[in-house]
Amino acid sequence: MKEFNAFIGLDVHKDSISVAVAESGRAGEIRMYGTIANSPTAVAKLIRKLVSRHGAIEVVYEAGPCGYGIFRQLSEMNVVCRIVAPSHTPKRPGDRVKNDTKDAMMLARLLRAGELTFVWVPDVIHEAMRDLVRARQTSSDDVRKARALISMYLLKRGCRYEKGKPWTLKFRLWLTSLKFEHVATKYALQSYINRLEQAEGRRVEIDQQITDLIPEWDLAPVVTALQVFKGISQTTAVTLAAEIGDFSRFSSPRQLMSYLGLVPSEYSSGGKQRPGAITKAGNKIARVMLIEAAWGYRWPPKVGQILLQKRMNYSQPLKDTAWKAQVRLNKRFRQLEKRGKRNTVAATAVARELVGFIWYVAIGAMSMNT
Repeated sequence: MKEFNAFIGLDVHKDSISVAVAESGRAGEIRMYGTIANSPTAVAKLIRKLVSRHGAIEVVYEAGPCGYGIFRQLSEMNVVCRIVAPSHTPKRPGDRVKNDTKDAMMLARLLRAGELTFVWVPDVIHEAMRDLVRARQTSSDDVRKARALISMYLLKRGCRYEKGKPWTLKFRLWLTSLKFEHVATKYALQSYINRLEQAEGRRVEIDQQITDLIPEWDLAPVVTALQVFKGISQTTAVTLAAEIGDFSRFSSPRQLMSYLGLVPSEYSSGGKQRPGAITKAGNKIARVMLIEAAWGYRWPPKVGQILLQKRMNYSQPLKDTAWKAQVRLNKRFRQLEKRGKRNTVAATAVARELVGFIWYVAIGAMSMNT
């Protein structure tokens, strides 16, 4: 393990960076170095000064809206840099004072003590794909909001659709046939419909962009392999790959389950054991996608027409794994429901077990690609 002579804490903001230095050793001094501008030139000048004074240094800052620019700049300068998760940074319960100086010194001290949890930093291509996937998620949220507005408006006007499910072609034709006493009411409804069509158009456009870019991505084999599972479409697969990233950084499925916030919480003391709901401490986007996929295992195992077409180009071992997952997860779903568990709880438990199969298949796909 590399030995460092100083540990540097950076409290990064849009225009400024507060810098603190912790000398090596338990009795080493922790001091505020100063504040610099948040610019590549100022950062480079700072690092050159610190390296000339201390030699080997380790730098840390919290993940935030400023992104990974400083990390990549320091990596090019052959300086060890870490990014930490703010939610996992230890804080004293009674501490009610927060400022830039204190935050920078705290980061330097905790880095020296080895008490920080570092985040995985994606490469430039992976970050770009993840941004596109999140843009797709935003467009889906816009679609849901637009539909909710139309539903509330129809409820307000006493318009009820009783000929089937909403948002089908028949439902949309029914929307256009509605008549109101005043033309302004019709205009208002049409404005909501236009908003929905625009959001749906953006989502279709992003879906096509994602499809075009997947073959150029190093995680393309993972995206393809995950679609062998029931309930996992291309959208779900690419979202999981983008949000999780390098599956090999998790040494076991249990670690991945914990990262996704799907493991049960616990509050135990002495002889009392109090298990609770899932922690929800991990990646929310991936967790939601997994739970949505898990609902497909509520029904009996089956290879339908769509899944059959997708499975044609997969190897037999991969198809066997997917079928094993169907049988096991459906059995698990039925067992939980028979025990009186709510179906939402059962779906969450099934999603947790599905992660184990996903981890196994993703690791295999990545090893074949290397």
